[in-house]
Amino acid sequence: MNDSVDLGFVESVWDQSIIPQLIEYIRIPNKSPAFDPDWRANGHMHRAVALIARWCEQQPIEGLVVEVIEHPGRTPIIWAEVPGAGPRASETVLLYGHLDKQPEMTGWAEGLGPWTPVLSGDRLYGRGGADDGYAAFASLTAVAALRRRTKEHARIVMLIEATEESGSPDLPYYVEALAGRLGSPSLVVCLDSGCGNYEQLWCTTSLRGIITGALTVHVLDAGVHSGDAGGIVPSSFRIARQLLERIESAQTGEILLRSFHAPIPPARVAQAQIAAQALGDTVWSKFPLAGRTRPATSDGAELILARSWRPALAVIGAAGLPPASTAGNVLRPFTTLQLALRVPPGVDAAARTEELKRVLEADPPSGASVSFEGDGASGWDAPALAPWLESALDAASRCHFGKEASSIGEGGSIPFIGMLGQRFPEAQFMITGVLGPESNAHGPNEFLHVPTGKRLTACVADVLGAHARR
Repeated sequence: MNDSVDLGFVESVWDQSIIPQLIEYIRIPNKSPAFDPDWRANGHMHRAVALIARWCEQQPIEGLVVEVIEHPGRTPIIWAEVPGAGPRASETVLLYGHLDKQPEMTGWAEGLGPWTPVLSGDRLYGRGGADDGYAAFASLTAVAALRRRTKEHARIVMLIEATEESGSPDLPYYVEALAGRLGSPSLVVCLDSGCGNYEQLWCTTSLRGIITGALTVHVLDAGVHSGDAGGIVPSSFRIARQLLERIESAQTGEILLRSFHAPIPPARVAQAQIAAQALGDTVWSKFPLAGRTRPATSDGAELILARSWRPALAVIGAAGLPPASTAGNVLRPFTTLQLALRVPPGVDAAARTEELKRVLEADPPSGASVSFEGDGASGWDAPALAPWLESALDAASRCHFGKEASSIGEGGSIPFIGMLGQRFPEAQFMITGVLGPESNAHGPNEFLHVPTGKRLTACVADVLGAHARR
């Protein structure tokens, strides 16, 4: 018996239904609440929720119930449920995604833009299509594809949230509030991750945590002439540089605080070596390096481990700095640097946030006024794959991609997964996604690779089927 679903059916649903819906979804500037504090008044989030929920309600899946849940003071979620049938009917599979988006970002190519959907060849450009607007559509299409082949599967719950890009602040509340309805999933499927290439199914084995916060250095109550004050009043930017060197080597980028590091499990080292062989130079060449910029090393496995199991700091924003074109000869009163510090799995992000605050604020140079305000979300290391799931992932990849499945650790964060891993320690996880080479989530020219979306949908359907047969 062929246990694989019909890829042709999945492709037709994508072409006729999902892509048109994603085009409309991309047009909605539904920025996450951290980037749109007035989200409720602006209405974009509710437009996105309505669009996706309406499509879900129209799917011809027997027993499907779709509900928009919005508790007072919280963002909405979309909850969908399909009753189980057969020997595994009493078990629960949780399908997860999100519909909020990152802000616009500059640098989009001519003719492209965050809210301007453009379908060009295999790529659908625009903010949020791949991260993570496609998830709800792909999840229910996978269920529909499976039910064309068999009616026996576990009870399926789909949860689409609206705060992931803000660190999922509302999700723990909803998981607790809906605990009785959610139950204890034996399988969690998340479509919000990446893929090393577009040639096979990629499964995420780990996620880094993140600490974000604003470092502010104040030296004056008002700006003063730099010729008058320079040499007398210390530069706020120079002091900020000094403070950063307490936590990061300016020469190598190494994070100097040992508590921010974690040992790398041997199994993850081995997986990185296998992934590096599959990816070759694309481990680093997928990035739009400028001029003669080169990667930290030419060792692909080391680069994979650096992005997934080692801490790294990025300055992602600044305040107190006027545009270069309008900057006068003024010694500025303050500098604020927005920091994003990625931390490996196993590092307690909340404790390290407090440590970071202590390190940055202690004994400020020149007596400057220094503050750091931030918060963090810990990373996640996947439990060992059950034999049935490992076999199902590989079989699905070979069937729909024509190549074996592969595994890789991701450098980004999905706070929900770490939370679920703690809450449901016996669950198995299929964490995957369509964010591959050049897809540039959060940046300019973000795109969804449509053929990968189609094949991934079919792979999810096959895994749901294997879960029911195990």
